[in-house]
Amino acid sequence: MAEGLQSLRFRFSHPFMFNFSANHLFLLSRTEYPSCAVFLLRDLDTKRVYRLYDFTKAQLIRPNVAYCVAGKVNSADKLYLVLESVRPDTRRIGSSMVPVPADGAGGLPIA
Repeated sequence: MAEGLQSLRFRFSHPFMFNFSANHLFLLSRTEYPSCAVFLLRDLDTKRVYRLYDFTKAQLIRPNVAYCVAGKVNSADKLYLVLESVRPDTRRIGSSMVPVPADGAGGLPIA
């Protein structure tokens, strides 16, 4: 019986990690801290904003480029999205957060 309780105590004393992924994310901001870089990314499809933690400080995310991200969700007392990989969202080439002028100015001439 004591062995079973110790097993349960061990299981619940360690934070649980789950996988997550998201597409069509655009950089809102990047903040550097001594232990990590924190990115705010916005999903243009769902309008959600994600706060992603990069403890390696190795991820380079440029503004006005759509990204696919993957990582782990730490569901301890607070929710942390820990970044593991970032790649350009190739299905969204040409997508941008830059607004298109209402009159279409700036585009290619119509032939």
